[in-house]
Amino acid sequence: MERLSLTEWAVLAALAERPAHPFAVARLLREDGDVGRVLTVRRPLVYRAAERLAAAGMCRPVRREPGEGGPERTVYRATSAGRRALEEWLAEPVSRVRDLRLAFLLKVRLTRRAGRSPLPLVRAQRLALAPRLGALAATNTPPAEEIALWRWHGARAAQAFLEDLEQGLGR
Repeated sequence: MERLSLTEWAVLAALAERPAHPFAVARLLREDGDVGRVLTVRRPLVYRAAERLAAAGMCRPVRREPGEGGPERTVYRATSAGRRALEEWLAEPVSRVRDLRLAFLLKVRLTRRAGRSPLPLVRAQRLALAPRLGALAATNTPPAEEIALWRWHGARAAQAFLEDLEQGLGR
């Protein structure tokens, strides 16, 4: 299977928590949902993700239920292969500073929902980005050019965020 999208990882994580139909998973990924606060996904994309995950052997349909005033709903469950892939993905730090906002925060939220501490991921993330963040934030004088200035501020904010997150989780 090709690489999974963030939407597919989020759907797989929800199905690893418990069997569900895409309509229920979509509630979790709404703008006001627990995971949707990090990554908001529209319902049709959740259905498409479940179908792609099933085709890849990461989840499988387990039963059909009557819909609430609509068609029957297919309930999916994560497979052991899907659970293994999810565990590997959740433990892997992101490689770019810009991926902290979505991919990393999604991993932190999903790890917490799985009942585990994201502290090992946060520590691995700090190590993975240390060379890049250190290089970007090395000077105390902000650069004049707008793109360099944006990156400089972003690196400083990312560094502070990761430090504060690690400290908060370490308590």
